[in-house]
Amino acid sequence: MTEAQTGILRQIFTRKMLICIFTGFTSGLPLYFLYQLIPAWLRSEHIDLKTISLMALIGFPYAWKFIWSPAMDSVRLPFLGRRRGWMLVTQIVLLLSLLAYAFLNPQQHIHFILGLSAVVAFFSASQDIVLDAFRREILSDNELGLGNSIHVNAYRIASLVPGSLSLILADHMPWPTVFLITALFMTPGLLMTLFLAREPDLPPAAPKTLKQTVVEPFSEFFGRKGVKQALMVLAFIFFYKLGDSMATALATPFYLDMGYSKTDIGLIAKHAMLWPAIIFGILGGIWMLKLGVNKALWLFGFVQWITILGFVWLASYGHFDTVGFNERLILGTVIAAEAVGIGLGTAVYLAYMARETSPAFAATQFALLSSLSAAPRTFLNSAAGWLIEKMGYVDFYWLCFVLAIPGMLLLFKVAPWNEEPAEQKA
Repeated sequence: MTEAQTGILRQIFTRKMLICIFTGFTSGLPLYFLYQLIPAWLRSEHIDLKTISLMALIGFPYAWKFIWSPAMDSVRLPFLGRRRGWMLVTQIVLLLSLLAYAFLNPQQHIHFILGLSAVVAFFSASQDIVLDAFRREILSDNELGLGNSIHVNAYRIASLVPGSLSLILADHMPWPTVFLITALFMTPGLLMTLFLAREPDLPPAAPKTLKQTVVEPFSEFFGRKGVKQALMVLAFIFFYKLGDSMATALATPFYLDMGYSKTDIGLIAKHAMLWPAIIFGILGGIWMLKLGVNKALWLFGFVQWITILGFVWLASYGHFDTVGFNERLILGTVIAAEAVGIGLGTAVYLAYMARETSPAFAATQFALLSSLSAAPRTFLNSAAGWLIEKMGYVDFYWLCFVLAIPGMLLLFKVAPWNEEPAEQKA
């Protein structure tokens, strides 16, 4: 084994990387709960596509979490510390909120479901704020690529619960039992917060007052980048995953409309998506150590863009009256290809966002950037159901392919091929 390979292994098997596994899993579970399990539940209870697509609007907190992120940077709760205290509070509320779905019925309580989903989205976004800041503070710039890759893959693994296990269980037991089982998977994050995570040291430049926390993160970001370049960075973050995000917005209802059963989706689609995303996400993190973030953005982004065409191919078959081996193979192939693009693209995307933040203002700046990344999922994806009904699935996925182009073009401005910035200091 070479010295370089030994160094990579040493970076992987550390306490920090183990923590990244837990932060990814506990961050991903509530989001996949909202965007995979709830649409499948509503569709199986005969709720129409327009109503289901409007569920994307409950993701409003993901797009605007930078508004209250300064409070989480400046307010220290009287237990566990500046980061771990907020981690514990958000995780407890999420656990209880997911349990509450067991007592609701879509035909009778659709408005309560929407309200509860908004609560879950708010505390999920709040948890993301503190977990992203915590991860940024414990990882050095050199560890960001691998650490975020591990976080993303644990995030993807979390999709196995609401996107696979829960769907399979729903074919064999009542939905209230499914929700109770699903909610209990929030407990690993709670255990990490209480027993594994250590409160990071406060950076010397960290704000001490709410005013400093609100104003200085933005002035530092625009001052460091310059107004023009800062706006380019913000535009890039909005557009880079726009096409990919829209393509997967109503993936589960799409598979159901194609003729696949919930068990097919749970066993085939979710696993075909998950494992390639994990494998290539980990490989992407390792490749980033050699390539650098800029080159990885180009290469991984191209793969992410091209694999959207797989949805065009699948949709071109129309509805399957009978689903056999060939139909399942087609589904698995398309989803696996898309998952490779997702695994590579998301890992480098998060590494880039983390790199663009200052450790001193991690929560607010990371929340601002990740809010922009969530905007397409929240606002544009809410129109996906309407677009599909007007255009059909084939033309809709062609539109997703075209919408991915601006993000790739912005790479010329924000991540030139042969340039890598120097490491930031707190």
